[in-house]
Amino acid sequence: MKFKGRKWLVIWMIIPLAVISWGFKEDYFQYSKQLTIFSEVYREANQFYVDEINPGQMIKTGINSMLEKLDPFTNYYPESEIEDYRIRHVSADYGGIGASSFRMGDSVIVYDVLKDYPAQQADLRAGDVILAVNDRSLKGLSAEEVDDLLKGQSGTTIRLSVGRVGVVQPLEKSIVRKDIKVSNISYYGMINDSTGYIKLDKFLQNCYNEMRDALVELKKNPNMNSLVFDLRGNGGGLLEESVNILNLFIDKGQLMVTQKGKTQGSTNTYETKNEPIDKDIRVAILIDDHSASASEITAGNFQDVDRGVVFGQRSYGKGLVQQTRPLTFNAQLKVTVAKYYTASGRCVQTRVYTHRGEEGNKIEFIPDSVLKTFQTKNGRTVYDASAVYPDRYIAQHDTTNIGKTLVRKLHIFNYASKYRNEKDSIAPPGKFKLSDQEYADFIKYLQTKNYSYSTQTELALEELKTTATKDKYYANISADWEALNSTLKKNKENDLITSKKELTSFLEYELIGRYYFRDGKYQYMLANDPIVKDALAVLGNPSLYYSILKGEGSYKVIGGPGKK
Repeated sequence: MKFKGRKWLVIWMIIPLAVISWGFKEDYFQYSKQLTIFSEVYREANQFYVDEINPGQMIKTGINSMLEKLDPFTNYYPESEIEDYRIRHVSADYGGIGASSFRMGDSVIVYDVLKDYPAQQADLRAGDVILAVNDRSLKGLSAEEVDDLLKGQSGTTIRLSVGRVGVVQPLEKSIVRKDIKVSNISYYGMINDSTGYIKLDKFLQNCYNEMRDALVELKKNPNMNSLVFDLRGNGGGLLEESVNILNLFIDKGQLMVTQKGKTQGSTNTYETKNEPIDKDIRVAILIDDHSASASEITAGNFQDVDRGVVFGQRSYGKGLVQQTRPLTFNAQLKVTVAKYYTASGRCVQTRVYTHRGEEGNKIEFIPDSVLKTFQTKNGRTVYDASAVYPDRYIAQHDTTNIGKTLVRKLHIFNYASKYRNEKDSIAPPGKFKLSDQEYADFIKYLQTKNYSYSTQTELALEELKTTATKDKYYANISADWEALNSTLKKNKENDLITSKKELTSFLEYELIGRYYFRDGKYQYMLANDPIVKDALAVLGNPSLYYSILKGEGSYKVIGGPGKK
């Protein structure tokens, strides 16, 4: 009897092993089968296709198409793209001249020049047209190829032939490259006597050290008691840097992030490890719909532990973690390995990629009906699967159609280039104002430019005409339609006057950047930003600030829709 019992025990032990083994063999068979088919398709196409093909490009296209079915963040990088990947995702430092450019038609135009770097020291200006690099014409080269020509080893010399508005002959410039240290922080300073400001653009290497140094520098002001921490437009970066930055303001030993993946190596927890620099300073965190990933970890945790008030618009909603995996021949795979959960336990991921690749990479949003509630440290309710929603919602300014058109068609940019080349200096950012005569000159400048655009009313009127014609009603209303259309065109001619305040602000911002670079732009922006103004009002009112963190009727909407 004992023997039979042992016999059945052995049998019951063997069955699961057999099932596991069979499953493994089945998975391996499918894996091997699909790779064999892929290899055969490539071999046959390479051998028999009528024209020559590029093997590397063909394989890369196949890999990218495969990964595209997963999510937008899982990507393959061949060896030739590793340096660009490093600059965009790890460290933005490179050897170059400190200028960025873009292509418009056949021209390569300087877009931005960094202060105190070789390009600025050689008087290269935004709006200049780069005609040649080391005697090589740029005709036919992409913006990326031009960027590669401008970059190079620190200490090497590069020769540029440059066209400039108002200058007949090309300018010849010899510039010595140097190491360009691109900070994660584009600007920091005092907004007023008691409030500091830090604009963090990304969470790449050295982000924590830069943030700490900026905070320490600001705190040298004895009257500083509050901080505006701007994460708008920040698409994220390294998770650990986000946790370390939180630790500047939050006590040691606090759980900030739980990372959950399929493998043991992709599952982890992150706590604050050090004593904070300042756990009492009042903090306003600014976000928008481009604040993602590490930005959402930061803003979400400030909210979860009731350490700061969040202002702006709802964030992007990326709760996924990527890891870089090395491949043969120095290639790399950036693959989504986990989801992250903030201190309250929520995951901010808003999108589902299950059906990616269908109907043009169909993306679905997690429905409100399945959202779960979580509690902040003070008991405020927050939600998962719905990004980070601000405590104070302030709608983005709705730019007029003429404003959008003049910016998109580079008329603001080009006029600023003309202005800069005609005038050596302007008043400092806090004092410079475009005069009425200068605005009139801008209108005169536009007379020879194409800036045609359609207003929403015109589009609606055209749609009405199309529908009425289809329904055979247009003949009866044509006179009224023509009269209304004529009235709209007359009103539209006055848009440059009725939109003067908006267009003047665009011009002042661009012009200040030409003379005072990025620092000047931020100083101008901070004096006119409605979100910053509301943040300053809250920070300057401690009772209001702390009541928001306690959830005492804190929610506010300024110029936009309410919370759903």
